[in-house]
Amino acid sequence: MRQSKCIHGFRFKKSEKPGKEIFDGLEPIGIVRKWFLEAKAVEPNDPDAVALSTVDSLGFPNVRMVLMRLILDDGFVFFTNYESVNASEILSSNKASFLYHWKTLRRQIRVRGEVFKEDSYLADQYFSERSLESRYGAWASRQSKTLPNKNFLHNKIEDLKKKLGNNPERPKFWGGFKLIPFEVEFWADGKHRLHDRFRWHREKIGENWTVSRLYP
Repeated sequence: MRQSKCIHGFRFKKSEKPGKEIFDGLEPIGIVRKWFLEAKAVEPNDPDAVALSTVDSLGFPNVRMVLMRLILDDGFVFFTNYESVNASEILSSNKASFLYHWKTLRRQIRVRGEVFKEDSYLADQYFSERSLESRYGAWASRQSKTLPNKNFLHNKIEDLKKKLGNNPERPKFWGGFKLIPFEVEFWADGKHRLHDRFRWHREKIGENWTVSRLYP
């Protein structure tokens, strides 16, 4: 297993197979952004979709697909209803993990980190950019709660249209979460299941990263 302190970034040795420059980078979020842009060009649907994992009060895991809307210099941002199951589990632990999986590229990225509310101007800006119908839907949906029937939801949306007008503001119960990573693992498919895996890790946010090559 190869391990090195990542002070000046990571580059493959010249002895490595060509084409592995996809793993090069000064820090992991920059590599994630590079891979995402490649995926965006070739993936047919939702290249920003991730499987987000949390745990409940009993320690049982929950996983669901969400759209990771922003890749910032210090973390990743997605948006949800703060009264939903995923939000309540995040708020109870301030920890989560997620996975990008791009079948077309035959690559994946696994991320673990601490999670904080992102209800600043970024949440307001993103909400304003959603379609009008999606904004009404955010107001109407009691995400993860029991719904009597679909017509009940549609009727609620129609009532909200009259009440909120043509430019509804972001509701206080809806906003973003930012995951700041302490571990990012990159995986690329290899022949005969000899895949390439590199893990960036740091003990605390703000510390230098350590890079390790992992067995497939």
